[in-house]
Amino acid sequence: MKLDFSKNTRRNVIAGAFNRVVGLLFPFLNRTLFLWLMGPAYLGLNGLFSSILGVLALAELGFGTAIVCSMYKPIADDDRPLICAYLRFYRTVYRCIGSVIFLGGLALLPFLKRLVHGDLPPDVDLHILYLLHLTNTAVSYFLFAYRGAVLSAHHRNDVLTNIRTLLSGAQYLTVFLLLIVTRHYPHRYIVYYLYVITTVIFTVIQNLLTMRASNRLFPEIAPRGQLAQERRRKVVSDVASIFMHKIGTVISYSIDNVVLSAFLGLVTVAAYGNYYYVYTAIAGLPALIYSSMAGGFGNKIQTESREANFQLFMRVSRTVSIVIIWCAAMMLAMYQPFIALWTRHKLVQHFLTAELMVVYFYVNQSRQVLLTFKAGAAIWREDRWKPVVGGIVKLAASLLFVRLFADSYKLDGVILASLIGYIFVQIPWESHVLFTVFFDRQQAKVYWRSQARFALLALGVCVVTWAGANAIPPGGMGTVILKGVVAAAISGTLLGVLFRRDLPILLEKMRGRR
Repeated sequence: MKLDFSKNTRRNVIAGAFNRVVGLLFPFLNRTLFLWLMGPAYLGLNGLFSSILGVLALAELGFGTAIVCSMYKPIADDDRPLICAYLRFYRTVYRCIGSVIFLGGLALLPFLKRLVHGDLPPDVDLHILYLLHLTNTAVSYFLFAYRGAVLSAHHRNDVLTNIRTLLSGAQYLTVFLLLIVTRHYPHRYIVYYLYVITTVIFTVIQNLLTMRASNRLFPEIAPRGQLAQERRRKVVSDVASIFMHKIGTVISYSIDNVVLSAFLGLVTVAAYGNYYYVYTAIAGLPALIYSSMAGGFGNKIQTESREANFQLFMRVSRTVSIVIIWCAAMMLAMYQPFIALWTRHKLVQHFLTAELMVVYFYVNQSRQVLLTFKAGAAIWREDRWKPVVGGIVKLAASLLFVRLFADSYKLDGVILASLIGYIFVQIPWESHVLFTVFFDRQQAKVYWRSQARFALLALGVCVVTWAGANAIPPGGMGTVILKGVVAAAISGTLLGVLFRRDLPILLEKMRGRR
């Protein structure tokens, strides 16, 4: 069965855009209200439980990703019995994972108080709160989260995204009302209990809605049948490789704050956190495109020739590169003014920090289409050691730079270490794997020539945009807004001229005319 790639991608992008707005706005408002009305101690409890349960969630290992990738071929072949067998296997595995997470969480109960430095909020029972958070983490594995794999494998992430957006918005609004209505209630611990219970209830509702949507769209697919032993071994082998990628990612993204905290202190960690928050927010824009195509890549790989897939890969890479260049130009022009306005001129680093963060953004985002396509082709094993080696190189470079660089440039050294890990280890390794396992060396040359051209264009657009915005003298909020308008006009005009043939096609695709 060949899926409608353009139609499904368009659905996914639109759904992802709404989800992105909700995911940025509501958590910010929630954190602000929580801090104002509940106090930092309760906010700290949230962070503590999230950290503990985030580690426990590694028990998932990557089965979800492996099962979705395994379904691409039977969906392309319209082999319903095999899809159902995969789903049954997935349900069994998820129930086992839920049990491991819950039992592992219970094993930590005797040690909870050792993880809390200082006094708890009055009348709070740490163990009850922890059990509620643990239940919220484990409940999806016991309910119907596995049904989401059917939607993802059929390139219908828009359905899952819409459910998450709807439930997330409803949950935040419920919490807002709870916090505001009880703002004068003296027993704050009861309000916090209600807050956590509300989270559990919405998690259950999300699972029920996911099951309902999956059954409605694909009523013929249900967890039944027996998966052959050979196919089970293949899934387990993929899981082992995916887990290496997950561990490497955790190592890589955890290094920065650990090194900064150990050598430079929490103030520098906070400063870096502000710059990284902006990076994360902007990175969501190109992510709307490549993440919305993930399931479609898997289906295309199974139903079309490699040459056709390479043409698709290059078109998507070109589209994402246009978005990345615009984002990078806006970031370079607006990073420092926005951080200064946001933090009231506190924690603002020198311009080199902003420059390096823009380069970090461009380098990391330019590889995401390749990674998404590689995942669609279920290529995991060949580069399973890549993120681990990249993380080690990054750690070594970070430690070296914080010792060699002057104090005011140590943060820049940590960012530079991340770039070294990507440019000299991860990107060459992952691209070599894709262009030897799936594509060929001649296609690799075409891809890298295209990447080199886009990098030069990005440099030119960024410099011109920054120069135009920087011509406006520093000032307050009005000046920052004016800088943003000028930067958007300059970068938009340049990209409109450079890619005047691409943009009309993109607009027509988004409208569903192509």
